[in-house]
Amino acid sequence: MLVYELYALKKKKGYELIGVLPERRKNPTRITKESVIGWGRILLGDDGDSEDMFFKPVEIEMSYG
Repeated sequence: MLVYELYALKKKKGYELIGVLPERRKNPTRITKESVIGWGRILLGDDGDSEDMFFKPVEIEMSYG
């Protein structure tokens, strides 16, 4: 499963992990840097206000049981 770790620049702490977003879109052509950052800003509310945000795509293995 693909997830995005979102980071924002905090004035006192430097870059800080502010959230993890799972990718659920079926059409990979819709996945852009701007779409991931925009989605993060919407979902994270006040934490998404930072001008200086970036994300890191991470593939995680799902294990059940």
